[in-house]
Amino acid sequence: MPLERKYARGRHLRQARSLSARIAIYGALFLWTFVCIFPIYWTATTSFKIAPDVMRGHLIPWLDYAPNWKGWRSLGLSPDTILEFSNPRAQFLSRFSNSLICSLSASFLAVVLGSMAAYGLSRFNYRFGFMKNQDISFFFLSQLILPPVVLALPLLVLYKELAMLDTLAGVIFLYTLMVLPIVIWIMRDQFNSVPIELEEAALVDGLSIWGAFFQIVVPVVIPGLVASFILSMVLCWNEYFFASILTSTHATTLPAMVATQTGSQGVGWWTMAALTGASILPLLLVGIFLERFIVKGMAAGAVK
Repeated sequence: MPLERKYARGRHLRQARSLSARIAIYGALFLWTFVCIFPIYWTATTSFKIAPDVMRGHLIPWLDYAPNWKGWRSLGLSPDTILEFSNPRAQFLSRFSNSLICSLSASFLAVVLGSMAAYGLSRFNYRFGFMKNQDISFFFLSQLILPPVVLALPLLVLYKELAMLDTLAGVIFLYTLMVLPIVIWIMRDQFNSVPIELEEAALVDGLSIWGAFFQIVVPVVIPGLVASFILSMVLCWNEYFFASILTSTHATTLPAMVATQTGSQGVGWWTMAALTGASILPLLLVGIFLERFIVKGMAAGAVK
């Protein structure tokens, strides 16, 4: 009996420790979820406030304040203005389409070019002076260390000479260069995880190098391609610095438009929140519908 009591006591102690650890883990996860979601919640609720509610810090609709469409009405996106002509809505849709075109085009180009560059670094040996494959890969990644402000003046001069200021082509070209190092670094790890024996077998069966690449390797690394595309799109969609200095009218993107909501009378928090909410909605939809690809890409070593 004493031995059975000892085992029972030990079992209860282990169960208590397991329960405590589980509570601590779920508590930490809940806290982190709250930290991540609260900015989105604050933005969504602020878009339905008026000035006094914003200044008083009211957070809970219908309890602390009565929701108001003022922020969305200023963009022409409220229920009572959505069917009427609105200059702010036309401007918003123009900036939205600019962001969409630039983000999708730059991400697609970066994934195509970066995948081919990463495949070469993964499968072939290069040497440029003292630089080998690892040095070349690090060189690409090191481009992210350079502060963007250092490139502002050279890019302004270059784009002025090439007549690319305030053009979608100029923004797409710059965004492609901006995210290309990340795509190369991610996809190189993806290609390294694919056994080279698969390609050798395909070459023996009569496929060319390009045939083995597109028919054998690409289907295996699709999760990494999608993860790279999503990450590139998020970075391009949220980019503000270069969009603010290289565009003014025709190619202005949403982040630059959000920053214009400050004036001599202060910040229009309700309009800025509504504009921000409309800006992040596409990214939320992309994350929701492509979540399984993101998880597969991360699990396969795409993001390290």
